[in-house]
Amino acid sequence: MLALPGLDPVPTSVHLLRHCGDIVMAVPMTSTAAGLVLGCGPTGSPAVLELTDQAPLALRERVRALVWLRGWAYTVPAHAQRALATAVAADHPHPGLLDVGHTATLLRLVIDSAVLADTSGADSVGHEQLRDARPDPFCALEAGWLQHLQADHADVIDRLARRLPHALRRGALIHPLAIDRYGITLRVEAVDADHDIRIPFDGPADDIESLSRAVHALAGNPFRGGVHRI
Repeated sequence: MLALPGLDPVPTSVHLLRHCGDIVMAVPMTSTAAGLVLGCGPTGSPAVLELTDQAPLALRERVRALVWLRGWAYTVPAHAQRALATAVAADHPHPGLLDVGHTATLLRLVIDSAVLADTSGADSVGHEQLRDARPDPFCALEAGWLQHLQADHADVIDRLARRLPHALRRGALIHPLAIDRYGITLRVEAVDADHDIRIPFDGPADDIESLSRAVHALAGNPFRGGVHRI
């Protein structure tokens, strides 16, 4: 969602953080947000882009984290819209880019600051850190793995849950919430509240095989097969 002063937030159909450090985003061409940014001309408009990270599972509360990117929004000249959409598609081939020039228009957000918030708290991220960040190597596979664990491998989840405090496990539903190269996170749906517990690996995983070994080491399972067979 893109928030501009004095306006209701507008959804963005596409958003991509580029290596240069700005974000390209697509908003409805007829939206008041597009009109406001266009009217601001070269000075741009202060803006906040809010990203919601939702778990790919049917949980009581699906939100895993929120990210707020604050900066200045600028319009993209009409003659440059299609060229920029093509450049974005090279890294992020989103179908919403086909609407650019028809029902959607591209804006740029030059970022001043970023804040990441989850159940453990909130942290600010510097502009240089954000620009240099790279996706987790398993991000494109994470949703399928979590769904597979939830549907077919309750035994693995149970073994992972043994690492949680006993009082937290009592009477609770436990789900795999997130997995990346550094660890796995479990969502504990207790009677009183939800708790997200991060269980780190001994070291970062660099490929699927090392990630599989790390998960099975946490679960106390000597099986060494691939993650897709957990």
